[in-house]
Amino acid sequence: MQQQIRLLLHHTLGSIVKKPLEVIFKAECSLARKWAHSAHKRLMLAQWRLGANPEWFDHNIDLYYQWGATGNSLWLERGIFSSLCIKPGARVLELCCGDGFNASNFYAHKCKQIIACDFDKSAVRHAQKTHKRGNIRFLAADIRTDMPDGIFDNIIWDAAIEHFTEYEISRLIGDIKKRMKQNTIISGYTIVESATGVKHLHHHEYEFKSKEDLMRFFEPHFKYVSVFETIFPNRHNLYFWASDDNSQIPFSVHWSSMRTKTASTY
Repeated sequence: MQQQIRLLLHHTLGSIVKKPLEVIFKAECSLARKWAHSAHKRLMLAQWRLGANPEWFDHNIDLYYQWGATGNSLWLERGIFSSLCIKPGARVLELCCGDGFNASNFYAHKCKQIIACDFDKSAVRHAQKTHKRGNIRFLAADIRTDMPDGIFDNIIWDAAIEHFTEYEISRLIGDIKKRMKQNTIISGYTIVESATGVKHLHHHEYEFKSKEDLMRFFEPHFKYVSVFETIFPNRHNLYFWASDDNSQIPFSVHWSSMRTKTASTY
């Protein structure tokens, strides 16, 4: 009886205060979104319009400012396409992790462990402070000389391959291969050079000319390579997946996570 009375009071009081609380909290959320939007706009102006540009990008700026301002979701593609390859309990190596946003928000919930490294110590400090999770280890390391050792289920190399010379890219892919099993897959993203030939960022050493140009670096090392593009008004993106096991390549006819059926001919 007492339990029924408590439930009745809870329901009655809840019905009375529900609407006023919703009004208050909606207003609070609206103010918080507007403040976060304007604050991250100011942060972007400070980081990218004053002095030298950083070599890494704070994707909270995308989340709280640019996405809402432009409606452009291209910044989410990297995390989505790489996460397609990750199976629960995987051990993952993320090379040139930048701010750590993708490791924390796209990969960590699937993985047993992520080792995420970047040569820029300011990026690593930001990642440790902003995107810390129990199964992520952020390291300061230049992969040209200090790539983390071990064997991994997935290796991710996003928005960074263009920061190396052609010679360095070929050598790094060889080093990456040594850290892979038969069914390990490497995934990542880069950008196509502009029609004028002017680099998108002065930090870039080599910008790729086409899907075929990117693929040629992986073909000597892997049995199966997939490169595809997405094109936006202000950016031409390239994504890659490579493995010695074609059941790991997303959307291939042998991908273990997909079944397809060809329509019958009438």
